[in-house]
Amino acid sequence: MASSNGRWIRRILHGGKRLPSEAELELAHERMVQRQLCRRGITAQRVLEAFKAVPRHLFLKREQWDIAYQDSPLPIGNGQTISQPYIVALMSQQLANLPQDAKVLEIGAGCGFQTAILVQMGFEVHAIELVDTLTQIAAANLQRIGLQPASLVTGNGRLGLPDEAPFDAILCAAASNNIPEAWYEQLRDAGQLIAPLGEQGEQTLIRCEKDIGDWKRESLGAVAFVPLVEASIE
Repeated sequence: MASSNGRWIRRILHGGKRLPSEAELELAHERMVQRQLCRRGITAQRVLEAFKAVPRHLFLKREQWDIAYQDSPLPIGNGQTISQPYIVALMSQQLANLPQDAKVLEIGAGCGFQTAILVQMGFEVHAIELVDTLTQIAAANLQRIGLQPASLVTGNGRLGLPDEAPFDAILCAAASNNIPEAWYEQLRDAGQLIAPLGEQGEQTLIRCEKDIGDWKRESLGAVAFVPLVEASIE
């Protein structure tokens, strides 16, 4: 994908600030994959290839391109963020053993970067975003780079997408104090849930497998996500 970026990127001034050149962005992209992902234990080739193929800067405003590949989340408006690259990779890696065309529900599409990674990995992705402005931005971003999900809608993520269920996996990019019952009901037997749980400052990323009447849980470490809310924050 990086080789096709030329039509998107030029050495231009934007608000008095010089944008990085195509070569600078490609180098930053490569360094991100090697230093932030490979060196931290992201080993699934499926994930690494997806990250190499999806340019993160194209999911941000032009004035953010110089920091697009830094090791941190970045604001995308409406109090929401694009997640740190490593966290996106860590969550995606939990699904790397799923087959091609596995059906994945993504909750909290944001600007569409995580959505693009999942689509690039070969999944049938159904994404939901609470903020309609971000839904529209994500849709435009994904269409521009040719990685459109099976569906992308505005709605309450706690309710999931019952009309598209059952799912092989659910991935959530916002933190909740509990796992909504709707998510359990919409997963196939032995389906996987990847989500942050807990209060702000005390969140843990968990990987769950749907068991009979319950979950088998595994902690993946401390994280910091925006909260999962139900009402529009526009």
